[in-house]
Amino acid sequence: MGKLDGKVAVITGATSGMALAGAKLFVDEGAYVFISGRRQDAVDDAVKLIGQNVTGVQADSANLADLDRLFETVKQEKGTIDVLWASAGGGAQSKLGDITEEQFDEAFTLNARGTLFTVQKALPLLSDGGSIFMTGSNASLRGYPDWSVYAASKAVLPAFARVWVAELRDRKIRVNVLTPGSVATPMMGDVLSPELKEMFASVIPRREMGRPEEIASVALFLASDDSSYVNGQELVADGGTTVI
Repeated sequence: MGKLDGKVAVITGATSGMALAGAKLFVDEGAYVFISGRRQDAVDDAVKLIGQNVTGVQADSANLADLDRLFETVKQEKGTIDVLWASAGGGAQSKLGDITEEQFDEAFTLNARGTLFTVQKALPLLSDGGSIFMTGSNASLRGYPDWSVYAASKAVLPAFARVWVAELRDRKIRVNVLTPGSVATPMMGDVLSPELKEMFASVIPRREMGRPEEIASVALFLASDDSSYVNGQELVADGGTTVI
């Protein structure tokens, strides 16, 4: 038996990296998974890679109409959600003094606003006793120069979780934050120079970035009954970066 047999999961931003690895693992563990991403071609590729028990929906999590379409698809095909992983997010470097309004708005619109409305719009479909978790970042826990806007946009997620735990306790819905450190994903490859990749790896005790599959395993823990007594927590999976 799989740890998610018979469960329906929705994972946003799941066309690459950690969330795609999680979607594959969830299906392997018995779940039916809905994934979303901004680009239709990337969604199609991810669906082919997962191979079965998956529906892909082109949806930008910063766009509320796209979120409506995503959850309408879930409603029509399955009618309920047991696991919601709000993983869509992103960010870019910018030093204090150089930060633009556009950079600020883009980060907070996707990472904070998009996450909030992803959860809110999913709520009518969420099963009592279900699991919600969001992708944070250890950038919000450690002072990486040039990343203040991204860090701040991720720092709101544990606050969301703490409040939502209180609001959803009568439905026994758990809310947590999965906070990875530096992980070797395609997005990291796009935004980091070789020098920055080396710098980020150098502060990890094992001197090596995480792998998407390592974060997927933590996501499975939060999605499954293995974490039934874990609620309102920020679970940090960063190889020990933030403790040394």
